[in-house]
Parts: sequence; structure tokens; C-alpha cells
Amino acid sequence: MNKKRIIVPLLLLLITVVYFVVFHKDKNLRYIPQNADVVVLIDTKKLTEQYLFSLAMHPSRWSGGKAKNKSSGSFKDSGIRIPDFLQIFHIKDTGFSEWYTILELKDSQRFIGFLKKQKFTDKGDNHFQKDQIFLMVEGNHCVAGISDLAFETIRKQMLHNSANTVWNADQFIQNTLGSISFISGQKIQNFSMTLNDDEIEIRNNSNREIFDRITSMLQKRNHFLEVELDKENIRNFSRFFNKSIADSSRVIALKGTADLVQVNDTIISYEYDDNFNEVEKKTIQKITQPSYNMGIQSNDSGKTWEYFQSRKWINDENQFTAIPFQPNQISKTDKGIVIQSTGKQVKLPPQLNENYFLIRNNALLYSSLKILTSSEKKIISDIDYVLYGNKAKDYWLKIKAKKGDLPLILRW
Repeated sequence: MNKKRIIVPLLLLLITVVYFVVFHKDKNLRYIPQNADVVVLIDTKKLTEQYLFSLAMHPSRWSGGKAKNKSSGSFKDSGIRIPDFLQIFHIKDTGFSEWYTILELKDSQRFIGFLKKQKFTDKGDNHFQKDQIFLMVEGNHCVAGISDLAFETIRKQMLHNSANTVWNADQFIQNTLGSISFISGQKIQNFSMTLNDDEIEIRNNSNREIFDRITSMLQKRNHFLEVELDKENIRNFSRFFNKSIADSSRVIALKGTADLVQVNDTIISYEYDDNFNEVEKKTIQKITQPSYNMGIQSNDSGKTWEYFQSRKWINDENQFTAIPFQPNQISKTDKGIVIQSTGKQVKLPPQLNENYFLIRNNALLYSSLKILTSSEKKIISDIDYVLYGNKAKDYWLKIKAKKGDLPLILRW
């Protein structure tokens, strides 16, 4: 038999298989509800390619690192059908921390068995929970979220409705690892997401000059938090914390800084002696709290003060209660409002006249987060800083990790 007649078809078959396995992607997005206002897409094939390339460049990881507990099961054998694009969404008018995704299952019973091996708690009616992860198995689908408040709505809207809108991935993502998209009516604003060796970047433009300049100037300082925001950015950030700022507040800019400090806190409790007399007991413990200084610029400080009072953000002791870290003191000046924590004073650094929000890592931060798991604490301790920047219509967010022997994709 002629060898060429065998080799050529085999090569064509190999090329076809490689194309469908590596390059071909199903761009139909069937699991984004019509009332979603934010969508996160992850290109799972591109993520796999990046992981395999990083793994090939770091032979120390070829052994698989730490030994895995085989009894806990393998994710690839969990019964989940891995999508080409993982679709994570936030539903309009729900809490900021409520995010969901829908996964297809190849075998729902195998998946439920996998959850039990992963020590998920069976809450009944095919609902499962582990820490802050909530799951609902419905036929050959799984709804996952960091809340379960919208599970029933999602089930009715997405899993029992044949008239769902099918989106296309090209509406959200353009050849990047991931994207974050904000939906408002027919308008979609996309931000690309890239994962580098020691940083994650989210942005909507390719010009980094202005943001590199902000980063360079801020690296000369060492405060835990620094922020400068104009009116529009204040409005955007306040929505995240359900503290919307109306135009009637007359607020036009904000500048603030904060440091973390450890202070002694006295806890008073009572117990009884052998004669049943009440005895006061004092216990001293160290707690971490911020020292901060915030200046709110206003074109009418009197109107701003009245607005804060109408929102009940100022109490009888002239404390600003919209900030959860108290005690503090709020005062009025000709140019606006000043809010300062009591105790150690923090001075405002020089003005940069840019829109930015910077949080630096601090050992006091993650050591005080008792509710986090050890793996979550490890991720937080590995972060160097988080920086947000805005210039006109350009936005940028960087999560910068500390330098390490391995790239982030192999570390986390």
C-alpha cells in the first residue's frame, strides 16, 4: 500500500482534531439572563493553554507539587462538562456580592458524589453548600453562586424557559483570557482581563502611559489606602456600597488616606465568686483598625452637611456613621467636609489630580481576617497592591502580586 495514501489522511485527521480540541470554540452563550447587568467571561481553552505553557516552563511543577488526596476525587471526573466560555453573571438590583454561573453536567449523580467527597453539606432538595459556595443541581445543570438568594429565579428563568436569549461571545470578549462587561439596555461596555506572571489587569484601552505614571508616583508612598476621585467616580463607587450620592449633596471630589494600626481593646465581662458576688473582669486584646483622614470637596459645604444629615449619616456626636470604622469626627469647612478618625492622626499626601484608588497589602490586614480559610489567607498575603485608575473614558484595574518563583497561574 502507498504510504502517502495513509500519511496524508492521517495528517488531515490530526489537524482536524487539533483544531476542534484547541482552537474551535462554541461562542453561543446560553446561560446569561436577560436581566444581567454585569457578565464575566473566562476563555477556558485559552486558560488551559496558558497553564500548560507555564507548566512547561517550570519543570519543578511537573511532579504535581503537593500530593493530592485521591479520595477527594478529580475535577475532570466530577461529571461537569467544561464550557469553552465560563459565564459568570450578576443580576440587576441584587446585592453586590451575589454572583452566579450555570454549568452543564454530563452525569448529575457523579457530580453529587463528587460534592460529597469535597465535603459539601447536603441541605436537601439538591442544594449544597461549602463555606460561601452554594450549589443547586437541577437535572443536567448546576447553578453555582456565592449566594443562593436568586437560585429559584434563575431556575425558572434559565432552566425552564425555552425562549432564553442566546448571546455571542464576540459581544463581550476579543481574544483575551477573560472579560468583564457592563450591560445597560442595548449598550455593552467591555473590559479585557489578562493574567500575567505576577499581575492581573482589567482595562478597556491599550494606552497604559497615564496609569504607569500614577503607579510610579504612588510607589514613592507607603500608606495602606490612598484615594482621589472626582464626582463621577464617587457616584460609581458609592453604588457598590449601597450609599448612593445624589447631585443635591454638592460633592465634587474626594481625597483620603488611611493606615492600619493595632490598638488595645478592653473587654469587660462579669463572673461570680464563691459567695455569688458579681465580679467585674477585664480582658485586654489587640485589634486592628484604620486611622484615616478624608476630605470631601464641595461647592456648597452647608448643603453637603444638610444632605448628610438627611441621610442620617451624622449622629448627635458629630460622627460620620456611613463609614463603618468608628469613632471619628466630622467637621465642616469653607471648601467641604473633613472626616478624621480619633486617635493617631494621618496627614493627607500631596494631590496628584488624578482618579485612582490604591490599597496596599499589610500584614495586619490578613492576620485580622479570622473568617478566611488558610488558602484564602495565602492568596491575600501574596498580593502586593490593588490599584484602580480612570482618565476620561479609560479605566484600568491592576491586582499586583508579590514576586515569586512561579507565575500566578501556578501559584493560585
